[in-house]
Amino acid sequence: MPPLMDRFGREHDYLRISVTDRCNLRCLYCMPEEGMEFEDASNLLSYDHIVEVVQTAAELGISKLRITGGEPLVRPGLDGLIRRLKAIPGIDDIALTTNGMLLGKYAEALKDAGLNRVNISLDTLDPTRFKFIARRGDLKRVIEGIEAAGKAGLAPIKLNCVLLKGINEDEIAAFLKLAYEQPMHVRFIEYMPIGHADDNWRNHYLPLSHVLETAEREGYTITRLLNIKGNGPSDDWHMEGGRGSFGLIHPVSDHFCKSCNRLRLTADGSMKPCLYWVDELNVKDALGDPEAMRNIFYRAMDLKPENHEMAAKLADEALTHTPTDRRMSQIGG
Repeated sequence: MPPLMDRFGREHDYLRISVTDRCNLRCLYCMPEEGMEFEDASNLLSYDHIVEVVQTAAELGISKLRITGGEPLVRPGLDGLIRRLKAIPGIDDIALTTNGMLLGKYAEALKDAGLNRVNISLDTLDPTRFKFIARRGDLKRVIEGIEAAGKAGLAPIKLNCVLLKGINEDEIAAFLKLAYEQPMHVRFIEYMPIGHADDNWRNHYLPLSHVLETAEREGYTITRLLNIKGNGPSDDWHMEGGRGSFGLIHPVSDHFCKSCNRLRLTADGSMKPCLYWVDELNVKDALGDPEAMRNIFYRAMDLKPENHEMAAKLADEALTHTPTDRRMSQIGG
């Protein structure tokens, strides 16, 4: 069958799968502290349905999966889903993005089921600030989750730190020190205007040039890295003499769209060609019909934009695209 190639020559081999819109935290850059309305469980794709979608995806050349949420570990039986997905011919890499709160409990079972790697969201190393950013939860449990992931052999461990001006930019040096002393990869991520394209977002937006400036000021000798295992768009760096590394993800200031190789499946069954684009396709309409499911993937290739235009939001410019479908799912991670 023809490969999943979009109009701009980008071949796709990576599918991000949200298994739930629910989360046990309420991070200030992600969702409101109170009043969230989540999807009824009956509206979510069942694990059987997710397996069916991935079977078709694998036939079309998808070989890498990332399980996301919300917080994916709040959905029961996730290790069973991962075991089934790993058994699908053609699927050779499965990663998980988590806030780490439940990882200490499930890390070993996830590894046994076939999970290869884990990305853990961690925006601060200060317990008090953690409470402010996450609005609930406990930093100690996240640290325990990181340790459990390392003990289980989930490698490399990546820590995702969203930089927020006026909130956590003073911890850049501490995160660099962590990456220097420990065998893990710290990724600094620009604050994206997903649902926050307003003055509050602009006030907290911080270009990642601050990370390189901090590394220089702290006296690290850094060199570019090209071999961090994974499928992400990180601009990676090694610190001479260090055990780990750090990366920069610039979705706004230096978007990585030209090399995008991914599609996104939301928890309620929408295929999104682009996280920041409103076009989406409902896979539920194609369940039980392999040909119709293949067509969903090919249509997603036709709809995929050349870039997401987040930088236009930063400059307060009008977006130029004219989407064919105005529905915007709140599910997807």
